[in-house]
Amino acid sequence: MGEMSLGAAVVCLGAAVWMLGGRNSGARRAQLLLAGGGVAGAGPSDWRHLAGELRRLRGRLRAEWWAPTVGLLLGVLGSSVLPVVAGAAGVPLLRRVRLARAARRERERRADAVIALCGSLAGEVRAGRQPGEALLRAAWDSGGLGEAQAAVLAAARFGGDVPGALASGARQSGAEGLLGLAACWRVAVDQGAGLAAGLERLEGALRAQRDQRADLRAQLAGARSTVAMLAGLPVLGLLLGAAMGADPLHVLLHTGAGLGCLVVGGGLEGLGMWWALRIVRRAEAG
Repeated sequence: MGEMSLGAAVVCLGAAVWMLGGRNSGARRAQLLLAGGGVAGAGPSDWRHLAGELRRLRGRLRAEWWAPTVGLLLGVLGSSVLPVVAGAAGVPLLRRVRLARAARRERERRADAVIALCGSLAGEVRAGRQPGEALLRAAWDSGGLGEAQAAVLAAARFGGDVPGALASGARQSGAEGLLGLAACWRVAVDQGAGLAAGLERLEGALRAQRDQRADLRAQLAGARSTVAMLAGLPVLGLLLGAAMGADPLHVLLHTGAGLGCLVVGGGLEGLGMWWALRIVRRAEAG
């Protein structure tokens, strides 16, 4: 067991040195030595370089890759392959969670950009510019059109179907407010109604909807904390068992009763987290 831990530590140390130094570290040290005329690697610049490499390494490691890392560590400590398999199985799940969070942040950013577009467009129209010119200026300032910006601006510049282009752009996640902008544009062009007044009302409605979502998210913070606490309870139990000298990893991974408890407990843990997250998601959807 001690030799296995020592070997794993040596492998990890070698990998870290290779990733931090890179294959061209010798060439870089020679360049520093020839350029500075002194001893390379002894000044504060080396610490700054090391800190930069560590930040770069942390940026490369996605959240899901911590699962096999922890699984490998537990496998070495418990002398079992089961934690390694479980850690590898957790990679797609954690990747899905990360991508879902990134998609939610992108959706919120796009929704904020649409609100800014409505406000900027209303201001441009109030300033006396024609709707097409105002849309060109507002779109470049706010970026609220997203991927549909080229099509919408081309329609506005050359007299095309601006409401249709806006409706197509509303298919982007978070850009649903463009449907309201398309309706305001259509009413203003076809019936001569005030475009600025409609845009201001639309901006107010979108802001109210965003604030409502933020308030709901704040109210659900307690439920999310419960999910996080539920996920951390097994880790706390393992730490307490190790502190008491019970060797929980050996019991769970090398005894029949421990394996049964591990399977049943893992299933109940997963079911509880799924149920809690389902409640939170249904509340958000409602």
